[in-house]
Amino acid sequence: MSPATIELIGAIAATITTLCWVPQAIKVIRTRDTRSLSLIMYVMLTLGIGLWLVYGLLIMSWPLIGANAVTFVLVLIILGMKIRFG
Repeated sequence: MSPATIELIGAIAATITTLCWVPQAIKVIRTRDTRSLSLIMYVMLTLGIGLWLVYGLLIMSWPLIGANAVTFVLVLIILGMKIRFG
């Protein structure tokens, strides 16, 4: 498999897994209802995504950097709403 094909697969996977957070973020922003969300899970998820972002930066992988930067912001918004409106 060529490096370009591998990067394309990574980019597609990154796009799909990043976009899956958009509906949740929109719902939380609109309703401010975070009762059913686990604070510990979102803290761990935010930390993990932050570390994936750092890893992507260290190896200069644009699919990892782009996806995790966007996901980090989305999950951080949800976490912030959970902490504020918990």
